[in-house]
Amino acid sequence: MLDHLIRGVTVVDGTGGPAYTADVGIRDGRIAVIGRAVTEPSRTSEDAAGLVLAPGFVDPHTHYDAQLFWDPYATPSLNHGVTTVAGGNCGFTLAPLHPDRPEDADYTRRMMSKVEGMSLVALEEGAPWSWHGFGEYLDALEGRIAVNAGFMVGHCALRRYVMGADAVGGQPTEEQLAQMLALFHEAMAAGAWGFSTTQSSTHSDGDGKPVASRHAEPAELLALSRAVGEHEGTQIEAIVAGCLDQFSDAEIDLFVGMSAAAGRPLNWNVLTIDAAVPERVPRQLEASERARRSGGRIIALTMPILTPMNMSLGTFCALNLIPGWGEVLALPVPERIARLRDPDVRAEMLRRATSKEAGVFRRLANFGRYVIGDTYSAANEGLTGRVVDDIAAERGQEPFECLVEICAADDMRTVLWPMPTDNDPGSWALRQETWHHEDVMLGGSDAGAHLDRMCGAPYTTRFIGDCLRGRKLLTLEQAVKMLTDDPARLFGLRERGRVEVGWHADLVLFDPERIDAGKATLVHDLPGDSPRLDSKAIGVTAVWVNGVEAIRRDVTTGAVPGRVLRSGRDTETVSTR
Repeated sequence: MLDHLIRGVTVVDGTGGPAYTADVGIRDGRIAVIGRAVTEPSRTSEDAAGLVLAPGFVDPHTHYDAQLFWDPYATPSLNHGVTTVAGGNCGFTLAPLHPDRPEDADYTRRMMSKVEGMSLVALEEGAPWSWHGFGEYLDALEGRIAVNAGFMVGHCALRRYVMGADAVGGQPTEEQLAQMLALFHEAMAAGAWGFSTTQSSTHSDGDGKPVASRHAEPAELLALSRAVGEHEGTQIEAIVAGCLDQFSDAEIDLFVGMSAAAGRPLNWNVLTIDAAVPERVPRQLEASERARRSGGRIIALTMPILTPMNMSLGTFCALNLIPGWGEVLALPVPERIARLRDPDVRAEMLRRATSKEAGVFRRLANFGRYVIGDTYSAANEGLTGRVVDDIAAERGQEPFECLVEICAADDMRTVLWPMPTDNDPGSWALRQETWHHEDVMLGGSDAGAHLDRMCGAPYTTRFIGDCLRGRKLLTLEQAVKMLTDDPARLFGLRERGRVEVGWHADLVLFDPERIDAGKATLVHDLPGDSPRLDSKAIGVTAVWVNGVEAIRRDVTTGAVPGRVLRSGRDTETVSTR
């Protein structure tokens, strides 16, 4: 007997092949039958005529490492059809933690709060912090999550465990490097997916210092990369400063060397596509071309939608990462306001924001195109939803001066929404072309991070809706393949990513006439009543994980059928050699 039968559904199976109509039966967590007029009895069934059944989406870049403890559904990702998430990215993991240094957990929480925009209160109250080894961390999640989740082991945690406070600023001795490698092998044996690291200039810890992995020399990175290749079903994820704009030659050499040393794919986040900077895409993909010639493979993640991110002059955000801005925005609020009101200071900040050194952050420098979000003072009543250019014209001010005065009236609490600079036809045409490159993969949501600044998790439903009823840059079959089978094959997921008999029943059922993502709204549902941005799924009828219904019409069912996916057991090797 089948557990559930979906009748008369349009199947888009993830392979890119044409859609077809069939009955699909689920039994014991697997797809048991696909056919016309299935007569085998089932415990439950539904008529799905006019709906589409696709494999569950795979999000290759998330930071759900902590959130899964208080939110087993990884909301809103699961609501939007994501059944498998990859965590432990960018070199940041919650394990391993040294058993003799309880203060390391506090350091890790403060680092995650700063670098990934997670609520410190939620991190303190929402996770048990009961583990030391990486395997103990994975075990703490086992049996209590509603999505499938795999985790890289983070370089920062490895360094901190072995080197203590010297991990920031120091270099390991030969003995310490050997200890780091032994710790890494232990994590891999427990099921870590691979190795993640960052050398990005934007990544600082809770003390404002460069995170531990930023101090690693190439020899250390190559040694850990070689260790990745000693385990089945593994890979590398890495971030460098050039990921934000254009790689340096040294960064390309490093990525190529790491992937070739491991004989495994390396993915990086995120390829920003903008027709105003036409040289960026070919430069970034040069790394992929060189890797293939050297026995490696480098995959660029890119988002298929524009994900709004709000800004603030009052709390840490991307504006702090513009060269020269961090020093001003870190001042106490009264001093910050005084400095920002100084015309010479503003002129210098604008100069730095539009300079070449600002890289991708130059896109934030057109302050006239900011939309005012939430305000908090009588002086700013009626400004929410208005464009700074219009307000500045009314007041006879320059846009940045006007924005500063608005924020000053709110004691710097004003929420600001930059209008995208790359929403033009040329940029969308370039995206359409780039998505078809063999070393480009859709993803980069950062779901679970930057919770009150952005909401990238709904990229799946918004993208499919755009393909069906918006720009129509891809067919539905192509879009589904890019969200399912492509990342599943990169990660070597065993029998996931397709609607195929015998494969795991990770499935999403949706209405092609309605599928979309709702507007991001601020909710206070994290531990400690901390805020985050959420987005409702539109047109998603149901989501199954391992054959168990986890979502029905955007409401969780209470089931937790997800699995911790462990390398070797749940992944197979994708070799680059």
